[in-house]
Amino acid sequence: MRKVFCLIAVVAVLAAVVGCAPAPAPQVISKEVPVEKRVVETVVVEREVAAWPAAELGLEPVEERMIIWTGYVSLIVKDAGESLEKVEAIASDLGGYVVSSSSWYQEEQLRANLTIRVPAEEFDTAMARLKDLAIRVENRNVSTQDVTEEYTDLDARLRNLEATERELLELLTEVRERTSKAEDVLAVHREVSNIRGQIEQVKGRMQYLEKMTAMATISVELIPDVLARPIVVAGWRPGGTAANALRTLVRTLQFIVDAAIWVIIYALPTLAVMAIPFFILWMVWRRWRKRKKEAV
Repeated sequence: MRKVFCLIAVVAVLAAVVGCAPAPAPQVISKEVPVEKRVVETVVVEREVAAWPAAELGLEPVEERMIIWTGYVSLIVKDAGESLEKVEAIASDLGGYVVSSSSWYQEEQLRANLTIRVPAEEFDTAMARLKDLAIRVENRNVSTQDVTEEYTDLDARLRNLEATERELLELLTEVRERTSKAEDVLAVHREVSNIRGQIEQVKGRMQYLEKMTAMATISVELIPDVLARPIVVAGWRPGGTAANALRTLVRTLQFIVDAAIWVIIYALPTLAVMAIPFFILWMVWRRWRKRKKEAV
């Protein structure tokens, strides 16, 4: 019995020693990640981060709202030509410019359309000065578009793309120094070019939004007062009737003179040329008939 107890004690001591021994160190396997996989991982992370809101990226929100102002006015004026020059002067005085301008005659009255751009802060001033040019404002429309959120998202995406570009450039330098394999260098360079194209696209859109929000667009239609007057069905205007009659007489005389010119210069010579063969046939027939009578 004593031997059994001794054997059990020896086994317990051995078990305690083995349990207190340090665990074997794990084997570390060093494996280099392929360049293609590192490039893909970098681009995937860039695309995931680009989808995050600006607040999660720690970006400061845009303090001022970015608003695109657009206006349209249809003005009844005494003289469209004079008003056209005044509208151009208003745009110049407010620090703007004329985008497009067109004019034409309708019922012998000049009409005009033009589009101007003025600084956004001068939008209300420009609309008020345009109103002062008119006898009556026929139509007025103002619309706005808030692009603050789009601009903030573009700014966040731009920062992320630029950070990704820097990482890819560092990776490109590392690949050139370590491997100098053409296929690895081309793979990284291809992604750098792709990111650079996206950066230029985002910058272009941001610049467009900045220009559109900095300058407001106003379309102006100028209508002469004569064309804007309503037609009175029950009224009688002798002056207008006389003018219409005189205009019709002039057109009739012009038609008669034009017709006479065509008859003298074109119709008579043409008929004369066409009549020559018939005249010759008639003369031959007449001579033949005369000889026939003499023979009888």
